[in-house]
Amino acid sequence: MTDVPFIIAGRTFQSRLIVGTGKYPSMPVMVKAHTASGADMVTVAVRRVNLTDRNQESLLDYLDQERLFILPNTAGCYTAEEAIRTARLGREAGLSNWVKLEVIGDKDTLFPDNEALLQATRTLVKEGFIVLPYTNDDPVVCRKLEEAGASAVMPLGAPIGSGLGIQNINNIQIIRESAHVPVIVDAGVGTASDAAVALELGADGVLMNTAIAGAEDPVAMASAMKHAVLAGRLAYLAGRIQRRMYATASSPEAGLVGGH
Repeated sequence: MTDVPFIIAGRTFQSRLIVGTGKYPSMPVMVKAHTASGADMVTVAVRRVNLTDRNQESLLDYLDQERLFILPNTAGCYTAEEAIRTARLGREAGLSNWVKLEVIGDKDTLFPDNEALLQATRTLVKEGFIVLPYTNDDPVVCRKLEEAGASAVMPLGAPIGSGLGIQNINNIQIIRESAHVPVIVDAGVGTASDAAVALELGADGVLMNTAIAGAEDPVAMASAMKHAVLAGRLAYLAGRIQRRMYATASSPEAGLVGGH
């Protein structure tokens, strides 16, 4: 069975799992978890990186940038202007012209402000950024973000850090069917089965942080997520059987000894 490569804005990634860099108990644990995950793209909050004095210890010191692609994100931004400014700061500091764009609209749920997200996406695309916006699982918003020039859309599965798993399977399927850019499920994954479901639904990839970093054994969970993503993708390509109301015998009656 052959698969198409995982390509975003012309760049090919070997893994469909994208991982974060926050909430780990220690930097060495983070490094081991990244290796166990098999991911080749990691997100980094621009605000967590010391961009002014590179002589001081930095999060970037613990990332193998020859193996890992750094995806800066605008975590913690609550307005379009703030997110745009943060993305520019990351690019000017040499991180990347890619950005995982977050514009939060509510501090309790951390749901996106989609109006501000669209505004920031349009501005940053015009400035040459590769924009990957984190958004609600809303097919209409995802379509508008694609029309605004987003290189991928990243609908949430559930609120950030909740571990609830994908709450609206139907919406994720609709988004995947209508999108012409990669669809990456972002936020809400709690365990390996959640990651597998995301890929089984046809998502091109899945992004997570807390599910790995907050696990009792982050390194073991990272390995579990790696295999779950592979299994979910293979199941999607294989094509599941149809759901039926009643049982269907797994062995045909024809040809049985004593049968008709």
